[in-house]
Amino acid sequence: MSLYRGLFCFTNDLRLKDNLALSALIRQSTEIAFVYVFDTMLLKANNYQQTSIGQHRLDFILQSLDDLRSQLSLLGHQLHVCYGKPDVVISHIVQSNKINLVGYSDNVGWNEIKLWQRLKQKLTQVKFVSEWSDSLFSYEQMNEFDTEFSIFSQFRRKIEKYRLEVSQSCQTWLDTLPNPFVIDTALFDQHQMGLPLVLASQHQQKSLMLGGELSALKHLHHYFSSDLPSTYKVTRNELDGFDNSTKFSPFLAHGNLSARQIWTAVRQYEAQHGANDSTYWIGFELLWREYFHWLALRLATQLFNFKGGKQTAPLTSYFPERFQKWCHGTTPYPLVNACMKQLNATGYMSNRGRQIVASCLVNELGVDWRYGAAYFEKQLIDYDVASNWGNWQYIAGVGADPRGGRHFNIAKQSKTYDPDNVFIQKWQGEQGVCHLDSVDAADWPMSAEMSSEES
Repeated sequence: MSLYRGLFCFTNDLRLKDNLALSALIRQSTEIAFVYVFDTMLLKANNYQQTSIGQHRLDFILQSLDDLRSQLSLLGHQLHVCYGKPDVVISHIVQSNKINLVGYSDNVGWNEIKLWQRLKQKLTQVKFVSEWSDSLFSYEQMNEFDTEFSIFSQFRRKIEKYRLEVSQSCQTWLDTLPNPFVIDTALFDQHQMGLPLVLASQHQQKSLMLGGELSALKHLHHYFSSDLPSTYKVTRNELDGFDNSTKFSPFLAHGNLSARQIWTAVRQYEAQHGANDSTYWIGFELLWREYFHWLALRLATQLFNFKGGKQTAPLTSYFPERFQKWCHGTTPYPLVNACMKQLNATGYMSNRGRQIVASCLVNELGVDWRYGAAYFEKQLIDYDVASNWGNWQYIAGVGADPRGGRHFNIAKQSKTYDPDNVFIQKWQGEQGVCHLDSVDAADWPMSAEMSSEES
């Protein structure tokens, strides 16, 4: 009997249920091990002078890994968490343990795509097993459907017109897991890598929510056991308040939940309580996420280009002082400051807030949009490469937006969404307000009147 020794590499699919790639590897393996590789390059300030990951998202990932470790332990298996360059770590583990099957979830991120291409070129004797575990629709559906991706409305209309089906959650075969085998990961543990204490997850700031599949499933049940889905469209633009939006995005970003699980829950809720604009809008938002994912796959590196897919670049630049004021919430705009302070304190910001602060950075401050996208990447607990960079391109006018960019009137937004200054006061948006640019009198010529008086 042939031995099929499988290694499943968790990435942004930190769950056991409805994990298509994991299910596929389980069915083909006689022995199996599980690994998660933390890329230490994420802690280096090489992403527009910032680290790619901040404390809030790091905490959420580590909480998700703890949950996954506990679940696997109950099944008689171990989650090996390693640190280093993923291709180096995975390659070493595979070669040192005579592994002939490697499973992973396909990803739309350019860096992730290149990672698996490098591994396949190096590990030619290994069979790679991958599936699209993070989307509503399969790769084959998108290709056969020949969906138009130039603007979202065309994408959505085609999906709805032809009633493209979302597949049901898959059986992950956890009750028939192959035998475990232990791999030696000492070479890639935290102490060997000399990593900073930040990885100890000792951050004392209260988390907005707890990461992990069990937490995600609990939240999914709580949300659809309430009447909140029936009022989502009414409340979704609120700047604050936990129940005003679904709060599924952090769980989706790290794969604690699949998009299919949420889509199914919406349909079940509608069957029991009736459908309305709000329940439709939850599905509508999932379609936006889906659109950005498949768009990112087609754009490849253009997703990160200054001018996106456009012929001309935006009329913006990098102004260090303005950017720092935006990051710290000390711009001349109290609403923007409040939103940024909320982000820095919690790792979260409402969808409306994200549009307002992004528009401010690009249009009022004239700063290169990529610096804002990189800051969001660092701070957001629900960072998703496709949605984040796609939305920033959209605001900056270099993305898939027929209007050529979005400019939000900050005063109007404040009056509409914070008429009594409740949000601004809560997050101290008026504290530390200063001029857009510093003014040093020594750097400026005196007026003619003052000059004549002194002469």
